[in-house]
Amino acid sequence: RTDKNQPPGEVRFIGGQWRSRKLPVAQGPTVPEGLRPTPDRVRETLFNWLGQDLGGWHCVDVCAGTGALGFEAASRGAVQVFMVEQHAALVKQLRANQQRLDAQAVQVVAGDGLAFLREQAARAPGSVDVVFFDPPFDSTLYAAALESAKTLLTPEGCFYLESAREWPAEELAALGWERWRYLRAGAVHAHLLRPLA
Repeated sequence: RTDKNQPPGEVRFIGGQWRSRKLPVAQGPTVPEGLRPTPDRVRETLFNWLGQDLGGWHCVDVCAGTGALGFEAASRGAVQVFMVEQHAALVKQLRANQQRLDAQAVQVVAGDGLAFLREQAARAPGSVDVVFFDPPFDSTLYAAALESAKTLLTPEGCFYLESAREWPAEELAALGWERWRYLRAGAVHAHLLRPLA
């Protein structure tokens, strides 16, 4: 988590068309406590796992927060990135950054991320290449998000799960997922998952 006395002022693109550009992060009393952009090192590793070029990919960034993951995907060529966020101050910042970048692939959705996953899974099953799920660390929505994402993903699709703890392979298998990649960086546990066949 970020230190609430020293909120992060910006996020930096790791790769793609906006590489090294920086985007401001919403700050102030209206911003939810504990907002923590995925660290640079973790994002760099994640996009190494996914492959540098996401050309043609469809992505959903649930609990988008700063948008660090979704904008990075768009920078690397994703053709559609839904960023779902329910906090008004963060939605405002996401939209401002989308306009600043003229990020045509990005669509900012104000609302509940889990509800969006369920609606998309019902409306367009098998249509998404990667779901990014980086909720507040005290979230109880992990299992529900994993359940909805199974229907939403393409057969080769994957689910990025960021949390305050490591999810063991056995626990994920019980929920229908294979742990493909894993990294710990400080308090962040980063997992890249694939649905079990």
